[in-house]
Amino acid sequence: MDKLVIIPTYNEKENIEKIIRKVFSLTGGFHILVVDDGSPDGTADIVKSLQAEFPQQLHLVQRSGKLGLGTAYIHGFKWALKEGYQYIFEMDADFSHNPEDLTRLYEACANGADVSIGSRYVRGGKVVNWPWDRVFISKGGAMYTKVITFMPVNDPTAGFVCYTAKVLKTIPLDQVQFIGYAFQIEMKYRAWKLGFKLKEVPITFIDRKEGVSKMSKGIVKEAMYGVWKMRKFSK
Repeated sequence: MDKLVIIPTYNEKENIEKIIRKVFSLTGGFHILVVDDGSPDGTADIVKSLQAEFPQQLHLVQRSGKLGLGTAYIHGFKWALKEGYQYIFEMDADFSHNPEDLTRLYEACANGADVSIGSRYVRGGKVVNWPWDRVFISKGGAMYTKVITFMPVNDPTAGFVCYTAKVLKTIPLDQVQFIGYAFQIEMKYRAWKLGFKLKEVPITFIDRKEGVSKMSKGIVKEAMYGVWKMRKFSK
């Protein structure tokens, strides 16, 4: 019991059972924690029904409302540390992240990295099914972040990540400020500033086929302004 995949959900009934079964089909003994933000479509009920089949592997936290991606992961990180997991993963429920790549992210950390990042923007990585304007915004945001923060990460907003427990124990989780894509940047930036080793692992990111994207203008704006605030973070 050393690997936990945290999957935040809001209205993911089309995907949640399939993603859970796919993760549990992998070798390596992955467990899952679903953090559901009060999905009105019954996502949590589907997870509960599967807990009878996977009582030791599948866990669920239900929250009262849509409280944000960052707070869902912070809640999951604290839960994982309390339960003693050593490798803690972030992954979307919609199959934009290929569950089979969990093994590669784990191996990167098992072989010396403190944080491994499923990266779209390193050699071998790519994006499938995104319109050109979204690719432009994403790549431009990545370059913008790199220039402002000096952080040597090509895909700072990546949401497919493996953290070792020592990183999450060292980062002051209660001081993490952002909740959208800026949360993803902030976590990597804090880890880098603390001297941890970050490694990017090339992945193919495939835009969701079912369900609705949670992207919004507010999330993009938070990331744009947030990177300037992050420069003030100290070691």
